[in-house]
Amino acid sequence: MDLDIVELSRLQFAATVMYHFLFVPLTLGLSVIVAIMETVYVMTGRPIWRQMTKFWGMLFGINFALGVATGITMEFQFGMNWSYFSHYVGDIFGAPLALEGLMAFFLEATFVGLFFFGWDKLSKVAHLIVAWLVAIGSNFSALWILIANGWMQNPVGAEFNPETMRMELTSFFEVMFNSVAQAKFVHTVSAGYVTAAIFVLGVSAWYMLQGRHLELARRSITVAASFGLASALSVVLLGDESGYDVSHNQQMKMAAIEGMWETEPAPAPFNLIGFPDMEARETHYAIKIPWMMGLIGTRTLTEEIPGINDLVAESEERIRSGMIAYDALMTIRAQRAETPADVRQTFEEHGGNLGYAYLLKRYVDDPRDATEAQIKQAADDTVPNVWPLFWAFRIMVGLGFGFIAVMAYFFWRSSFRGQVYPRWALWGAVIIIPAPWIAAELGWIVAEYGRQPWTVDGVLPTALSVSHLSISDVLLTLAGFMVFYTILFIVEVRLMLKYIRRGPVEDVEETEIWRARHNHRLRTTDGKDPFSKTPAE
Repeated sequence: MDLDIVELSRLQFAATVMYHFLFVPLTLGLSVIVAIMETVYVMTGRPIWRQMTKFWGMLFGINFALGVATGITMEFQFGMNWSYFSHYVGDIFGAPLALEGLMAFFLEATFVGLFFFGWDKLSKVAHLIVAWLVAIGSNFSALWILIANGWMQNPVGAEFNPETMRMELTSFFEVMFNSVAQAKFVHTVSAGYVTAAIFVLGVSAWYMLQGRHLELARRSITVAASFGLASALSVVLLGDESGYDVSHNQQMKMAAIEGMWETEPAPAPFNLIGFPDMEARETHYAIKIPWMMGLIGTRTLTEEIPGINDLVAESEERIRSGMIAYDALMTIRAQRAETPADVRQTFEEHGGNLGYAYLLKRYVDDPRDATEAQIKQAADDTVPNVWPLFWAFRIMVGLGFGFIAVMAYFFWRSSFRGQVYPRWALWGAVIIIPAPWIAAELGWIVAEYGRQPWTVDGVLPTALSVSHLSISDVLLTLAGFMVFYTILFIVEVRLMLKYIRRGPVEDVEETEIWRARHNHRLRTTDGKDPFSKTPAE
């Protein structure tokens, strides 16, 4: 297998997925924020909330449209660059993606049209229902995609069929309610809510600094701060649940995130900072917090978290077991129905480690011919590059706690200080607009880079998953995607900036009339409408 093809294919998929994920969090969060704003409009009848719904809904629509375009091209790569992966696990991986298209995307896309073009054709309540269906559809899309991704992290509800040489679905219920998938879903969705809240907060703060659209900005900050504070707290709490799942289902990833080379006595400490060294297999200058990792990873004071070195030794044993399974599989493939019962029994006993034998195909065509040195090298390959995971995780967590502080401050100012904000705080809100995207991308690096060398953890190595393409083929498509995505990025930024600079333009006159009438009622007690004509007129 030409590893250059593997690395180029990984680079292309990583670039397209991470670019697509620039749109996803804002879509998830803005859909809910817009639905909340329209709910307030329907309950109060105040036109300012309708104006807010339309304005933020316009920005949601721009982001949604371009996100769909990037998502469609991304999925082409499964058949184009990862054909063996598609063949090997397509029965399981394809089911959630198909349901995402049938149940979620069509729901979302249909009601997006009604949301934008149904203001004067639907009743207030009917349009509100449409807004919430758009939000539900957006989040449903994330659910099915993360169920597919969660299965790659923790492949449950499926088994390998030696007759077809493919993984086959045995329990869709287990795939759907995979603990890793559910934890990833709630954590990712909450992160999307924080992203949208920071975006709304930052844009509204910019309006306040300019002295424009102040009524919309103040109310938007209040919604963003309240919604964002709850979401930021959820991200941290649900991230803890994800960490607990990783410590049980992907122990090598957990050890790499922590830079934990040796198994620590329970409860394990948490490496707050340090400098992981892959060659020395040591984390230099580590500052540890006692007990913390044990409590996060196991929620006990007695259970150990295995270190990288012990996990490599375990991988070596699983590779040897996988070699036995591979030998039995070749006999089954050769003799078919005439395969002796003891050979099939051998495969049943060792088949769970077949994927580890496939790690040897990076070095030898037939895993049964692997040398001791190659077995040890394949076991070492199960260790992902530690320092990117170590620091990506810590920066992500640090930003997460920073979002809690920002949202708590603006919630306090909006709730107890009359919606008056210092200029330094408003400038700070503008400056941190990119921060949640940085945190989200780092989260995906931790999740996906930490799974290496596996495409499907413990089942299918990345080196075996790619299509048989030439380097020029991959370079050509990589260049094409980069050009296409760069154009989309420019379009997205220009459109967003254009509509943000312009500000709300719909329902402006209606909102001003309502505000004037409301202010008059507050100043007078005669109960008369200042805009109504007198009998003399």
